[in-house]
Amino acid sequence: MLVATLFKSMSRSGARASTRTRAVAQQIMFASTSAAQPEPPVLFKSDLAVRTYILNRPSVSNTLDEPMLTLLRPKIEEWSTSDLCRTIVGTSVGGAFCAGGDVKAVLENCSSPETRSQAIDFFKREFELDYILATLSKPYVAILDGITMGGGAGLAAYASFRIATENTVFAMPETKIGYFPDVGGSYFMSRLDGELGTYLSLTGGTIRGRDVFRLGFATHYIPSRRVPILLDRLASLEKAHVSVINSTVEEFSAESSAAEKPYLLVGETREALDYAFRHDQVEKIFEDLEAFVGHSSPAVSEWARQTLETLHLRSPTSLKVALKAIRKGKKMTLLETLQMELNIATAFCNGASPDFKTGITAFFVTKKRSERPAWSPSSYKDVSDELVSRFFAENSPYLSGVPTLSISEVLKGQETSNHKPHRFALPTEDEIGAMVRGSHRAGTNTGITLDELVSSFENIQHHKMGVQEKVLEVARRKCEIQDNGGDGNFVWLKWKHQVKSP
Repeated sequence: MLVATLFKSMSRSGARASTRTRAVAQQIMFASTSAAQPEPPVLFKSDLAVRTYILNRPSVSNTLDEPMLTLLRPKIEEWSTSDLCRTIVGTSVGGAFCAGGDVKAVLENCSSPETRSQAIDFFKREFELDYILATLSKPYVAILDGITMGGGAGLAAYASFRIATENTVFAMPETKIGYFPDVGGSYFMSRLDGELGTYLSLTGGTIRGRDVFRLGFATHYIPSRRVPILLDRLASLEKAHVSVINSTVEEFSAESSAAEKPYLLVGETREALDYAFRHDQVEKIFEDLEAFVGHSSPAVSEWARQTLETLHLRSPTSLKVALKAIRKGKKMTLLETLQMELNIATAFCNGASPDFKTGITAFFVTKKRSERPAWSPSSYKDVSDELVSRFFAENSPYLSGVPTLSISEVLKGQETSNHKPHRFALPTEDEIGAMVRGSHRAGTNTGITLDELVSSFENIQHHKMGVQEKVLEVARRKCEIQDNGGDGNFVWLKWKHQVKSP
């Protein structure tokens, strides 16, 4: 038995050594010709049963363009059906995972009726790739070691494992440029806790490092220096079951340290956020924020003031379109959401609002990023229902010729079974609430104490790093203490069902 085990180990080691030797040789050969031949914008790597795509446009923060889409889709489709591929990994070169789509090229194509269809086709192809990634039947690991925004978030959002590091910078900043959060943003942002997704979608706010994990966009947080070791470990796994990958990634996790900045959207500030951004009308969001400026809590007052300043800088049309999209997206499947977003993108390309051109020009061409662009209309109060309907109404002339996403029936059938974005993330507020109310699959219909609540989720998630911190924060904000006897012998939690003003 020992000899067989040793031989098996030596065989694996020999295979890995041979693979690495070939890789080194290929790199040497590539280096000798690189002067005459530029590197492709996406690199592909095979390491035993792991297949990796590497975004390779570091000079432009790996901005996603048409050549990258052309390379990525066929390779992902090939890997998805290959028996030799057990795990797919997405990573990048430089200080960004992917900063978004190449909107400058989109705007250039939109400017002429002869090339406008190319701009719309870019969005179609991008959204189709996102859906393919979401419905993979194999584990997909995205390494978000740097800027992850817009189209980059679309590449990462549907991964089984979304790994943040101290370098991660996440945002859906489209309202800054007169557009809206697409690539399924109306779907995955609407499924973040409370109204965090609404807040981030409208403000275009940035979250960094561990906070990307705390908020649920990332499933794990590990220090950047451990990423190469993790990737090597993933390649060496004999079994690529998601539970094995999850425990492997978890081994590299790191607890928060005193040197890290505390997360600010907690307590009363978070309560104010959920209260203000619960509305379906932008006008009411502004009303609540203006009221919170006078709040007795300095933290709430300052947050409201800064949020108002931020929203005033954004495209008023984009605010209303984004809010309607995220409300509709919460009730849709991913495929339905992506088709809705393709409709909206088409309307922008067809000139439903001048803000798309205005925003991209200000941000990427003249680069006057500290100034408010000349939005039209200039105020959210002047954005009519008719203007918003241009992006959603079936009879809108701006949706004429909108394409339909080309998705196979096989993939459509895999969305429900394969797409489970929160499976390996921290417990959501909904899950914690279900446990308190007694409706969780692992809970009971009797009262539960705070210690029992924390212990339940630590057991469910095998003592995952960050679970205790998350459960305690939610419980403090969303639960009341019940002591019917008044003697403190049995004190349990009661869930607050209504969102209340802090």
